Amino acid sequence: MKLTNKKIAVFIENQYQELEVWYPYLRLKEEGAQVFFVGPEKGKVYTSKYGYAVTAELEIAEVNAQDFDAVVVPGGYAPDYMRRNAQMVQFLRDMNAAQKPVAAICHAGWMLASAEIIAGKKVTSVSAIQDDMRHAGGHWVDEEVVRDGNIITSRKPEDLPAFCRTIIEILSSFT
Repeated sequence: MKLTNKKIAVFIENQYQELEVWYPYLRLKEEGAQVFFVGPEKGKVYTSKYGYAVTAELEIAEVNAQDFDAVVVPGGYAPDYMRRNAQMVQFLRDMNAAQKPVAAICHAGWMLASAEIIAGKKVTSVSAIQDDMRHAGGHWVDEEVVRDGNIITSRKPEDLPAFCRTIIEILSSFT
């Protein structure tokens, strides 16, 4: 198990994309990481685009970036709600400032843009938000996974294997 003793936050909000939450959550746990669903309210049930429920284990107001090794931001329409939450945006800024992995897939690029952490970085996302990524200063490319420093981005659910492999590789390299 490559990620024993690693603590990872998976952001949740309503309208999340199911695979982009559950696949990384389960894959990272499989590698031995402690993985927590972090949302605006602890104990609140958030539903996916198709009604699948997930309960926030931790509230964003009670977590601190210094206590986590990485954060995963799923897509769907959830990032549009997440970026309206100043604490969620600040958590990404704090993780980035500490050079900890910030992983975003699909529409999660909106969160990176709102956190203002992609200027000058090579990034990808679902093609529908490529203009948003470019306007935030990112160098958008159409690739299944892109790593630029501590920022990891992917386009869509089909890219999840490469996305998770990259997160695991980066976290495995940290002592």
